[in-house]
Amino acid sequence: MNKDYIMSLAEKDVRIDGRKFDEYREVSIETGVSMNAEGSARCKIGDTEVIVGIKMAIGTPYPDAADEGSIVVGAELLPMSNPDFESGPPGKQAIELARIIDRGVRESKAIDFKKLCIKEGEKCWMVFIDIYSINDDGNLIDAAGLATLTALNGAKFHKLDKDDNINYKEYGDKKVELELMPITCTFGKVNGKIIIDPNNDEESALDARLSIATFNGKVYAMQKGLDRGFTLEEIEYMIDVAIAKEKELKTLIKEQK
Repeated sequence: MNKDYIMSLAEKDVRIDGRKFDEYREVSIETGVSMNAEGSARCKIGDTEVIVGIKMAIGTPYPDAADEGSIVVGAELLPMSNPDFESGPPGKQAIELARIIDRGVRESKAIDFKKLCIKEGEKCWMVFIDIYSINDDGNLIDAAGLATLTALNGAKFHKLDKDDNINYKEYGDKKVELELMPITCTFGKVNGKIIIDPNNDEESALDARLSIATFNGKVYAMQKGLDRGFTLEEIEYMIDVAIAKEKELKTLIKEQK
């Protein structure tokens, strides 16, 4: 799609797919998409599709957090989802995606890491969050964020034996308990206009991008992308829209419980 054409549409307050500037594409969420993960979810935003799986392992607490477990977030952008993605080690986009999702969960304290401690200073649960792109039609960030929260919400822990080793054949009664749900909303700037949930064509014309994680009207994390910036007024506007959208998107996750 021609970048100049998308920019000319934005100048007329029009988006290429007819949406309003503050309107998401259709969003749907499905849980239990993997039989072998401790928690899993699929999120679709328009034609963008992401799957997230949760796996648990026993690790050693960090020296400065002896009574806490932690999370490890990884993203794999599959070539089948976008011809621009290549097989092999994670590229810059995959690393950035994982970092944004990690920051949203970690900075908001969506998971109480102290509840992941098994034996202080010796053993803890490590929660691995694996993100896979199935189809990329723009805004993988928000799709990954929603799928991550849904997959985490109620993910099961395996039983431990008397020596605190994992019994992979059985699940226990313990589940991941989310303390809150930080919803990430991503905005882009096209020809001076602010849009939410940019599709793949629109992403090619963005001057700047900002992802904002909010919960109950409070901002917990922000991540800027691309070369150009935003004015203070634009940032305040995006925060207001993110807070409004949080209420809608959070409902979709709660419906999956």
